[in-house]
Amino acid sequence: MKRMIKVALPKGRLGESVYKMFDEIGLGCPESQESSRKLVFENEEKGICYFWVKPSDVAIYVEHGAADVGIAGLDILLEQEPDVFELLDLGLGKCRMVVAGKKGALSGTGRTLRVATKYPNIAKRYYAEQSREIEIIKLNGSIELAPIVQLSDVIVDIVETGKTLRENNLEVLEEITAISARLIVNKASFRFKTSEIEKMCESLRERILGDSVI
Repeated sequence: MKRMIKVALPKGRLGESVYKMFDEIGLGCPESQESSRKLVFENEEKGICYFWVKPSDVAIYVEHGAADVGIAGLDILLEQEPDVFELLDLGLGKCRMVVAGKKGALSGTGRTLRVATKYPNIAKRYYAEQSREIEIIKLNGSIELAPIVQLSDVIVDIVETGKTLRENNLEVLEEITAISARLIVNKASFRFKTSEIEKMCESLRERILGDSVI
């Protein structure tokens, strides 16, 4: 019997796109597409097991071994810094981590910069590299509102098209890094299921390269 590989998929559009990739390389699980209250879906013949989790929890499941592999955005990996291996950039969920705010918000380097963000660790590291003194204001939603109502000078957040910023008279002031979905693996799982995981990774890599050629 094949050793089962447990895969943590992020709920939402990204997870659905990733599952489609797995299905296209022959690792689908028809049961997962059925209307069901089940949380775990297995295909014993293919040696694959899937479960859907909140995107921000994927790395936690993988780090602690509840999942062998998972798919997480680089933003989450940079923020949480989980003890996992990153194997592959899937090229999905592309966006940017940026500093944004009103025009001129970064002027006046002598004062403490107020930064609203869902990503305090990323913001702290970014400004530490610049030796800029900041005050972090941790928010969980409507980040764009913070500079509009003067809660903060700027925000650190992910941006896809920038439409929401423009509609609220905000703009990208600095780009921190490009973001995309990454295939991550538990370190112990990689030691004990090396061949299966490497085969999966190689099939996904070929699938991605095939898309880039089209």
